[in-house]
Amino acid sequence: MPFAVWLSFLLLVAFACSSLAKSIYELDDGALYLTPIIRSGRLEAARALAKVESNDWTIKSYSGYLTVDDVHDSNIFFWFIPAIERPTDDAPVLLWLQGGPGSTSLYGAFEEHGPFSITRDKTVKMRADTWAFTHSMLYVDNPVGAGFSFTGDDAGYSFNQMAVSRNMYEALVQFFTLFPEYQKNDFYVTGESYAGKYAPAVSYAIHSNNPSASVKINLKGLAIGNGLVDPVNQMVYSEFLYQHGFVDESGKKQFENKECLVRDRINAKDFIGALLVFCDMVLNDRDSLFLNLTGLSSQYNMQWEGKKMLNAEWMEYVNATATRRALHVGVRPLNSPVKVFNHLADDIMRSTKQWLSALVDDGKYRVLLYSGQLDMLVPYRGTMNMARSLRWTGAEHFRNATRTVWWVPVQNSVRSAYNTVQSVTSVAAGYATSYGPLTVLMVRNAGHMVPLDQPSRALKMINHFTSNQSFSDPITV
Repeated sequence: MPFAVWLSFLLLVAFACSSLAKSIYELDDGALYLTPIIRSGRLEAARALAKVESNDWTIKSYSGYLTVDDVHDSNIFFWFIPAIERPTDDAPVLLWLQGGPGSTSLYGAFEEHGPFSITRDKTVKMRADTWAFTHSMLYVDNPVGAGFSFTGDDAGYSFNQMAVSRNMYEALVQFFTLFPEYQKNDFYVTGESYAGKYAPAVSYAIHSNNPSASVKINLKGLAIGNGLVDPVNQMVYSEFLYQHGFVDESGKKQFENKECLVRDRINAKDFIGALLVFCDMVLNDRDSLFLNLTGLSSQYNMQWEGKKMLNAEWMEYVNATATRRALHVGVRPLNSPVKVFNHLADDIMRSTKQWLSALVDDGKYRVLLYSGQLDMLVPYRGTMNMARSLRWTGAEHFRNATRTVWWVPVQNSVRSAYNTVQSVTSVAAGYATSYGPLTVLMVRNAGHMVPLDQPSRALKMINHFTSNQSFSDPITV
């Protein structure tokens, strides 16, 4: 057979095999299901199929579905972006979990710290302060039902953090099987808001399974932004709003009464009842004590006016056919968070403090609890109350620790109150309280989503944390 004919035959076979693989693993909905290929040991084929191809994105990335529950056909979506500037064999791997419960991690990817942002005219631009420069970012729609993740049966939804962490751990084992070269990299569980539940639960699942696991995950720590971890110790709205002038003595008393009722119902293990009071106090968008007394329409940042929340264009972009095709989710649109929220309703007012305490007490894992100064949904004072209530051997030392200023360098000049130009080399970006592996950091001039409000400080913060530097030391890079 002439060489040219033989080459053409090989190319035809390769194309046919590739098409067959796609037809088998993409099925009829156009989505890419990687688990069957991973289980068959065909890792190179799985990675080739998972590679993201898009004219909008100029970097290497991978995405697809990992089946975490065969019985209920539960599938978790991931988007993995290897570090852009730092060598990938050295860059820490960060798992990012969005809150909600039920929100997509692609909000974090496109609005907070991913490599790309979507402008008002729906164009894609590179983000100057992306965490993906120095970290390999693993964005996961967690739990099942959030974002592009889905289940074929209502019984596949998670009702508590044990189920959430079980599915997430299974997804991570498959991920590190698919990308074994990253198993040795430092690994951090990160997220914000309701990820205050997910991060301790998932981290504790890794901690518990690692000793006997065939696929070990090199967990080094967790970073939680404005996280709801322990609601009973985070009910601080009355004092917070009063001290900032949003309510008077009468309003403060009304909040105190609601907070007492929430605590009473939590202590009585009436978690649904506690949630209903909490919604009436803070969460309800149209009729809550917070909205009625303050006149504010957003709890996320006390400086936001009107209904400002987020750039809606990112969601339109993500739901566009070309984007969904590139991310290998097929015809499936982003899910509403309502179903996930409803299935986890009994979990929302429960605590994950027991797992966070165990992880801190173990001593192997560094824990960063960062909080935006301007957040009214999960205020800094509540985060500090929760941190001070953790049970571990260094608890008393932490409670007595001196808070220090977190300085970050700047390269600009500012005009003072006396209209003179002064050269500024560093600014107080926040305040840190640390002892042993635990740090609570308040970030100035940021709200509920710290990377959204203060992207440069957020990048410096995560670099500082994963490079094992103390927040008491000034940043030099």
